[in-house]
Amino acid sequence: MDTGSLDRLRTVIGVLDENLTTIARELSLSTRIDGTRIVLTGEEAQTGASVIRSLLSVVDAGELIDRSSLLYCISLAREGGEDLGGVLKDVVAVTSRGKPVKCKTVGQKEYVAAMRENTVTFGTGPAGTGKTYLAVSCAVAAYKSKLVEKIILTRPAVEAGEKLGFLPGDLQTKVDPYLRPLYDALQELFGMETYAKLMEKGAIEVAPLAYMRGRTLSGAFVILDEAQNATREQMKMFLTRLGEGSKMVVTGDLTQTDLPDGKSSGLAHAVNVLKDVPDIAVIRLTERDVVRHPLVTAIVRAYEKDEQRREDARRRKGEKR
Repeated sequence: MDTGSLDRLRTVIGVLDENLTTIARELSLSTRIDGTRIVLTGEEAQTGASVIRSLLSVVDAGELIDRSSLLYCISLAREGGEDLGGVLKDVVAVTSRGKPVKCKTVGQKEYVAAMRENTVTFGTGPAGTGKTYLAVSCAVAAYKSKLVEKIILTRPAVEAGEKLGFLPGDLQTKVDPYLRPLYDALQELFGMETYAKLMEKGAIEVAPLAYMRGRTLSGAFVILDEAQNATREQMKMFLTRLGEGSKMVVTGDLTQTDLPDGKSSGLAHAVNVLKDVPDIAVIRLTERDVVRHPLVTAIVRAYEKDEQRREDARRRKGEKR
């Protein structure tokens, strides 16, 4: 397969041919370089060619090829999926320093499309899939485009092994650590000065979920983060706050619920009850959409396997009774 130029060839094959070696190992191929061409030999040569095309599309999109994106390209090629470069072309937002925020996976692309097209979007998935950051990015893009008048970000203030009552300060000070990821994303996208001004005039509101009760949220992009820690009652309360000209995004990881024993997750219930309602989208991201360190994907997969083993053991125990 012709890469078009020596520069593109070098980028695709990687330092010391590391990328090419990985492709050959994963697909059981023999490889050699002929000028600007990569020659692949083996039963999965067509799949290998698809991987090379996808990597070239990543280069053309102005992105770097790292091990995570390389393995993802191989996975896409095996399934006959689209080129990763096509995913990377869509700019969701731009940070205060001019860095474009882009989707990194097909799942993330579907998630962003759902937020743009639907009034209410549920985004579930493990840590590192970009659920919160992409939601905040879409909110910032909507605000800058004057599609909404304000951004409202909220989280349930549920303790994860620590007690709020023992933390110093007033309630806002106590819940700030729970809202920190939201602050960080907003500050990166708007810049500290603009963020402070928008907070001061009320165009940005970050508050615990309990503060939403009794309100009608109109003309706003509203994000409920860590929604797996909302009860059924809280989830219903939140969703019925929706007002004219607003969008809502609800994010969470159903495998990391911190609710007390006996309390079921409002997110799990809502996803099941509302999945077929028009203008509501449910996007389920998986470990394949993890865009942090590649080891995070392995950790997520290991925990999922352990949970499956536990579930199988519980099922067998129940059958014996």
